[in-house]
Amino acid sequence: MKKHVVIVGGGFAGINAAKVLGNKPDIEITIIDRKNYHLFQPLLYQVAMAALGEGDIAAPLRNMLANYSNITVFKGIVRSVDIGKKTIVTDFREITYDYLILACGVQHHYFGNNQWEEFAPGLKTLAQAKEIRRRVMEAYERAERTTDFVERKKLLTFIIVGGGPTGVELAGSIGEMSRYTLSKFYRNIDPKLTRIFIVEAAPRILGSFSPDLASKATRSLEKLGVQVWTNSMVSNVDENGVQIGNERIEAATVLWAAGVTATGIGKTMDVDTDRIGRIIVDEDLSIPQHPEIFVGGDLAHFQLEDGKTLPGLAPVALQQGRAIGKNILLDLKGKTRKLFRYHDKGQMATIGKNKAIVEFGSLKFDGIFAWFTWLLVHIYFLTSFRHRVFVLMQWGWSYFTFSYGARLIVNREWRFYPEACSSSSVNDEEE
Repeated sequence: MKKHVVIVGGGFAGINAAKVLGNKPDIEITIIDRKNYHLFQPLLYQVAMAALGEGDIAAPLRNMLANYSNITVFKGIVRSVDIGKKTIVTDFREITYDYLILACGVQHHYFGNNQWEEFAPGLKTLAQAKEIRRRVMEAYERAERTTDFVERKKLLTFIIVGGGPTGVELAGSIGEMSRYTLSKFYRNIDPKLTRIFIVEAAPRILGSFSPDLASKATRSLEKLGVQVWTNSMVSNVDENGVQIGNERIEAATVLWAAGVTATGIGKTMDVDTDRIGRIIVDEDLSIPQHPEIFVGGDLAHFQLEDGKTLPGLAPVALQQGRAIGKNILLDLKGKTRKLFRYHDKGQMATIGKNKAIVEFGSLKFDGIFAWFTWLLVHIYFLTSFRHRVFVLMQWGWSYFTFSYGARLIVNREWRFYPEACSSSSVNDEEE
């Protein structure tokens, strides 16, 4: 009988595991994801900053896997996993498995203050990217029409909580957009007067990079008008700004890039997890005592020899997905599994046009060469040739014209008759 492999999550780990197992005899694959598309998250901030459109970095899962006849894709939510029965419970039915691959990723962590999300959205999904874009552009529109100097100052103040790569890329994009793009289109305000803050609790930003590269990134940000506050812990976030110890910064737009926590699926399984909910795995990426269950990507706690764990990077998830697929094939051939060994591809972050930092082992460099390296690497890892061509064309246009594309404000309210819908709901409840 064919072995049924269920993959939860259509990110880098899930997709690459599916491709290794695709069209293999005696294997049936089911992929379940909340969305019906694969998202290239490393460029998500460019959607949030209106540099790219949603379709440039997302592709339907069914399109990507159309050539694999043994793969079925379901859009749905996995509620829990019953290890004893080898069954997952979804929002549409129960599904049994022979092998289970969990690649659900992580979500934002507000350190026990989830109410802050209303005032400081994070950046993990396309919906969040569009909301951030709406808030940023709405702030400039409101600043253009107000005559109140204090209100205008607040509207032109942007705070990014968290100084990792995402926070740095958001801050650099806002700084570049305000100085070189928006300043050409607004008549009553000078967007170049925008104030941008990065608030980081650690002693420096980009803590995973070497100190000298982090310092160079800080200087590049400062040239774009970004103020970097380190050793600064946010104690409160509300609709009017943030509180940092005894300091208060009034701002209309606050963005969150400070921490992550794993999705809650590990809690349904009675398995060992770390402090942020990632599932602890063996060296072959399976769960201890449950060799039929694998975990990959950001959800996996994979410990290295020095005691550190692998970071939540796309290359990590990509390699883990392939390794999991190959180990399942080895199982079916009756061969011994291979232990996972990560081949470090380095790390990089971009600050703006011609400004980036790259670190690969002992090799460290910054500036325009680093920026072109960053560009080529991200183009290479996009999901399809079409995406590579369109993104390259968009970047080329933006590079020479300093023109951003999708500066559209799409209101969240989509109905023409919200009052009628609301009254109807009330009447239904009364009945």
